[in-house]
Amino acid sequence: MALPSILQDRLELPVVGSPLFIVSGPELVIAQCKAGIVGSFPALNARPAHVLEEWIIRIKEELAEYQAANPDKKVAPFAVNQICHASNDRLQHDIEVCTRQEVPIIITSLRPPEEVVTAAHSYGGVVFHDVINVKHAKKAAQQGVDGLILVCAGAGGHAGTLSPFALVREVKEWFDGTVLVSGALSDGYGIASAQALGADLAYMGSRFIATQEANADAGYKQMLQESAAEDIVYSNLFTGVHGNYLAPSIVNAGLDPHNLPEADKSKMNFGSGGNQKSKAWKDIWGCGQGIGSIKDAPPVEELVARLKSEYVEACREFLAKMPAEARAQLAQAAE
Repeated sequence: MALPSILQDRLELPVVGSPLFIVSGPELVIAQCKAGIVGSFPALNARPAHVLEEWIIRIKEELAEYQAANPDKKVAPFAVNQICHASNDRLQHDIEVCTRQEVPIIITSLRPPEEVVTAAHSYGGVVFHDVINVKHAKKAAQQGVDGLILVCAGAGGHAGTLSPFALVREVKEWFDGTVLVSGALSDGYGIASAQALGADLAYMGSRFIATQEANADAGYKQMLQESAAEDIVYSNLFTGVHGNYLAPSIVNAGLDPHNLPEADKSKMNFGSGGNQKSKAWKDIWGCGQGIGSIKDAPPVEELVARLKSEYVEACREFLAKMPAEARAQLAQAAE
């Protein structure tokens, strides 16, 4: 596995909890890290701007205290997501905060993040960049990112249309850094499948919206439990970038989910000020296609334990189905 040293022997499961706009706050991130998976949040969730440093300090202190009290536990590092887009008028400020606080992992989105890579590498941090195709992946790799998050068909929020079977294998042909895969992953079987494809880490978001620590509306969590893949709509109307959303939330906002107009990409806005698009994010709920297995909203600790049990069972089933000759070859290679 191509894992950076900062993640080696620090994970209970090969999972990064993806940053969820509005939903991811310190409570969710801390719970995820304590459970042994990487927790993350978008820098823009911390409003106003000075709150970002307060959140980071709180997360660092609480995780350090927990690790000291539980030396045998695997406590994962945390990550902060930076939107590298011209409309994000906080980007430079937020990079400076993350650099000053030496945030272990930076997740970047939308634009090749050269300045973020330089900043993170200055103190030993790592950068994972999310992409939806090989073209974008190669641009990010040229900027020196440590990992690529392949946002495949079925992922929640901003998502691509390529199958992970295609995108993972194409990227693995030339990229030797950490590979993360996203797209309809909501249980331990999905985590095992991502690794079987060749990914190092699974990138999961929607499943963690339906947890006690998530800063999500109760109606949002309930809608996740009542919906399935057929209730997901792919549209660029709400931010200018195509993404997957819950059709019932679109209906509740007074729109027809099956007759949505195309957005004007020139009017994309991911800035820190109040605007109609930020309001839309509160009313229109993003989600991936893998929600059919979401039946409850447990504490994160309980959910991660369940995911780990499913992951182990999936690996056991995979080995059981493997031909005897292949198992023998695998055992020989392990020696």
